[in-house]
Amino acid sequence: MELTLDRLTKQFEARIAVDRVSATLSPGVTGLLGANGAGKTTLMRMVCDVMRPTSGQVLLDGRDALSMGDEYRALLGYLPQDFGYYPDFSALEFMRYMATLKGFSSRDGRARSVQLLDEVGLADDARRKVKTFSGGMKQRLGIAQAMLNDPAILVLDEPTAGLDPKERVRFRNLIAGFAQDKIVILSTHIVSDVEFIANRILVMRDGGFIMDGTPEQVVAQAADKVWECHVEAHRAEEMATRMQVANVRYAPDGHAVVRVVADGCPMEGAAPVEPTLEDLYLLAFRDAGMR
Repeated sequence: MELTLDRLTKQFEARIAVDRVSATLSPGVTGLLGANGAGKTTLMRMVCDVMRPTSGQVLLDGRDALSMGDEYRALLGYLPQDFGYYPDFSALEFMRYMATLKGFSSRDGRARSVQLLDEVGLADDARRKVKTFSGGMKQRLGIAQAMLNDPAILVLDEPTAGLDPKERVRFRNLIAGFAQDKIVILSTHIVSDVEFIANRILVMRDGGFIMDGTPEQVVAQAADKVWECHVEAHRAEEMATRMQVANVRYAPDGHAVVRVVADGCPMEGAAPVEPTLEDLYLLAFRDAGMR
């Protein structure tokens, strides 16, 4: 199975949100990284037939996916950035309602709902009303409903917003197992969400893809551009005002180790270090405002 984005474009009056992006996606996790406002959500909506492109196509195994209508949508699972729910439903009632909309029988819908609520860690809260849930619990419910129909294509837009570290580990393990024979598109600006599970990373900026490759290939583009500087602790804050500082680690002796992303050696005594995906992200968006 292949999902192809062919010169996909979306324009809103004078603003181009997505600009002729092309990629062919295969089973596995594709991480879509970008700052807020990069065009990720618009792209996801076009992939899910929620929004029609201005030009270009989405192709599934060579067929125009958007002209396939219900046949294509039946293969999709989608968690939008703004996940809607019915606050007076219990989690189980909500899942069974969504299962009915997706064509499940009452019996099968209940069984699948119970299974997924357990997988996302909500089994003990299945009969609680959704309006009593924390933000992280609501997000886990959203992930569960997106997976109801065992979709061949799972699209997740900022799925870990509101999740605590333990919940995010659970999510990553769940998606890694699910994606073995499915196409998963995970859109985020949180680097650690994709660092350990993505087979491929697309970096999006200003409506287009600026990097594409395996995590190792993408990170390699930050080689020789990440440095560690050992300085007195009081200098660390000053450095952050004029350099792209990725991290500061303070020592008890009044010194600090400052990790800096820069094209060249930022100061005398700085030593080059191996880059990470987070370093690459900072390099790609160092002059892009977080909108």
